[in-house]
Amino acid sequence: MRRILFSAIALALAGASMSGVAAAQSAAPSAEVIGTTQLPRDVRPTHYDVAVTPHADSLTFDGKVTVAVEVIKPTASITLNAIDLTFSSVSLSPVSGQASFAAPKVSIDAKAQTATFTFAKPLPIGSYKLSMDYSGKIGTQPVGLFVLDYDTKAGKKHALYTQFENSDARRFIPSWDEPAYKATFSLTAIVPSDDMAVSNMPAAQKTDLGNGMTRVQFQQSPKMSTYLLFFGAGEFDRATTTSDGTEIGVVTQKGVSSQAGFALDSAKAVLHEYNDYFGTPYPLPKLDNVAAPGTSQFFGAMENWGAIFTFEYVMLLDPSISTQGDKEEVFGVEAHEMAHQWFGDLVTMRWWDDLWLNEGFASWMATRTTEKLHPEWHAELDTVGIRESAMSLDSVATSHPIVQRIETVEQANQAFDAITYSKGESVIRMLENYIGADTWRDGVRRYIKDHAYSNTVSDDLWRAMETVTNKPVTTIAHDFTLQPGIPLIRVTSETCKNGSTTLALTQSEFTRDRPNKTPLRWHVPVIAESIGGKTVSAIVDGHASLVVPGCGPVVVNAGQAGYYRTLYTPAAFNALSADYAKMQPIDQIGLMEDTYALGMAGNEPASLVMDLIKAAPDDSNPALWATMAELLSSFDSYYRDTGARQQQFRSFAIARLEPELTRIGWEAKPDEPTMVTNLRQQLIGVLASLDDQNVVNEARRRYAAQSTDPKAIPSALRKTIYAVVATHADAATWDQLHTQAQTEKTPLIKAGLYDMLASSEDEALAKRALDLSITDEPGATTSANMIDTVSRLHPDMAFDFVVAHREKVEKLVDGPSLSQYYPRVARMSLDPAMVGKLNDFANAHIAASARRNVNTAIANIQYRIGVRNQRLPAIDAWLKKNG
Repeated sequence: MRRILFSAIALALAGASMSGVAAAQSAAPSAEVIGTTQLPRDVRPTHYDVAVTPHADSLTFDGKVTVAVEVIKPTASITLNAIDLTFSSVSLSPVSGQASFAAPKVSIDAKAQTATFTFAKPLPIGSYKLSMDYSGKIGTQPVGLFVLDYDTKAGKKHALYTQFENSDARRFIPSWDEPAYKATFSLTAIVPSDDMAVSNMPAAQKTDLGNGMTRVQFQQSPKMSTYLLFFGAGEFDRATTTSDGTEIGVVTQKGVSSQAGFALDSAKAVLHEYNDYFGTPYPLPKLDNVAAPGTSQFFGAMENWGAIFTFEYVMLLDPSISTQGDKEEVFGVEAHEMAHQWFGDLVTMRWWDDLWLNEGFASWMATRTTEKLHPEWHAELDTVGIRESAMSLDSVATSHPIVQRIETVEQANQAFDAITYSKGESVIRMLENYIGADTWRDGVRRYIKDHAYSNTVSDDLWRAMETVTNKPVTTIAHDFTLQPGIPLIRVTSETCKNGSTTLALTQSEFTRDRPNKTPLRWHVPVIAESIGGKTVSAIVDGHASLVVPGCGPVVVNAGQAGYYRTLYTPAAFNALSADYAKMQPIDQIGLMEDTYALGMAGNEPASLVMDLIKAAPDDSNPALWATMAELLSSFDSYYRDTGARQQQFRSFAIARLEPELTRIGWEAKPDEPTMVTNLRQQLIGVLASLDDQNVVNEARRRYAAQSTDPKAIPSALRKTIYAVVATHADAATWDQLHTQAQTEKTPLIKAGLYDMLASSEDEALAKRALDLSITDEPGATTSANMIDTVSRLHPDMAFDFVVAHREKVEKLVDGPSLSQYYPRVARMSLDPAMVGKLNDFANAHIAASARRNVNTAIANIQYRIGVRNQRLPAIDAWLKKNG
């Protein structure tokens, strides 16, 4: 959410038949290497022949599947996964030389999500074909096979897509729906003749059936996990290019393929880069990116092998509204999902415990590739923010290790979080930095080669790495992946002698909610330098001494590749603060983020970060300005509803940020750096949220002038200006935006307008948005996002609303998101009563094994209340002292 074969296999994949590939791939592993499974281990599939006929108007489909299975040990029953499937017939036939079997008894266990076929006598060891005729449901949320309705200038349209990760292929095919049960797939679909059908592989044959229907048979897939299968059908356009002999496509609704140009060019460049980096060519004959209208509360894109699914907002660029940030997001999402084609699809984690092998690596690969192919975007400066998103979750008691124990489908759903993605990415970056980029690449190539078309656990990767380096990769990796938490490196003393500085370092643990916790222990790769000097490194395990050339202020975690926080002595911090302007931008950002987090947690005065914000030079890197804006906005959220105290804070924040907006201006300059373009939007948004009337009034002026002055709202600022106007709207303006949303025919713009209607700071208008969200008007996948948007400024009202309208709300949220959605709505609350509300809701509606998100939300609400009560007084005092 989202690998080593050589040219002969790649060539075989390009043909109409996959038999050559199947022969090249290893035989199905024995049951003993499956690892964790929720299914009996006595039968496993090797191939699925699937035929489906969707009936979108009735939200049903008919299916027939014949599965080639191997009975590994005698059994009288076959159990596989199935949800909301009704079986009309089930039969089993031997491949050769075995007795036939009468039709089995079919029993369904809805809670276990299984179907069991019981036979009159045990099945001997051998090969069989299991045939099933069945019917299923088409959903209106992105789970299983689903339909999306959308507006166009030609009227209402709909299209079908699938979403199977992590455990929803069982809604489409009765199957062994676990990642270790890899098999090949042959898919056939009957669709309207005017529709384009898309799957993992190219179409092998199309047959006109008359009555406006066509049968499309796709080429056989490579051996893969069920969750990577894809099917889509609708009135589509497909733009194409080629890269290294592979056809690349972007599939869109009709009429908007022109918005796919950047995505197509990016995919071409990224595929070439990955073919080289992974040391093996992409093994399928084509790679599509399928862009669909709508949204999901669970995901934005999915790495189906050869048919990546995305929503339009993360794949297409509409010149009337898209921004530089949108462009960068398109590239990042593509680079992430395309990395999965190797890391996740070709080589797949054995079980969801090791999901990070997919997601952490794809995230790291996307950032690395962005840095290489678009250096002008300076993605390396974003890595601190990526690390911070992980540390926010990793610093409270409800955190979990990167490699985590998964026992249920719902726990697997909850594993898609910042620990899996962002901590996984950050730890990989640290390890790559530790052993060297070229050596790390050699280890990745070895891992891919050794495990192509099979399943792995994390230790398989560490073994591959230790074949290319003599450094203790496994020891460090185990510390950071098998236990939760964040190391805290304390600089206990600095001594300058003979032109070098000796640092005394001790290790502890950073936590936001357990000040007396017994710290865990890590082997931490630490890099330090005197500002502008030579870097030195050491592994810190408890205590260490590090000699750094030079006698100036020393930056620990120089380059910010380490996953740890650094706590300096007051004297060392003051020295760094005095020379703050001389530090590299990435270290300026890292020091500021560390100082903020340490202050909010009570490890040092909370006001120290304000000293850094004040000390930052006016000509600071745009990324540092963006960090300051983000932190000031975060402080402001703690000051909500404090009256004069908040006004005092806002006066300082506006005075600090507004001159920078004035300097860069509202109008883009020719050839300005992209970082400045992005900063402009962020400063306008943050200053408006601080109620800077100069900014709010300018946004309103431009909004009002757009009907007579086409240049009043540059396309790059359209979303930003509309968002400011919507947040500060009166009833008349809200009604105007509502009318515009109702009449808009472009799904990408329409969904954005409804989301803006939910962003009002006015409680009465926010209530109108909530009431609107549970009507049919916004659209099935837009409504849940509206409620979430309301919750950012009105969390208590939004949570009370979703609880009061739970039955309606749950129809608007895709199933995997339900246990996450309610606590997310409550997450910004500062009311102690919310803790009780969340607990009461969880006790009534969420299984005890699926409450991690609830517990995390509670931990963060309690932390936010603590910050408000215990840390803001220090900020108040600093503001009074500093005017």
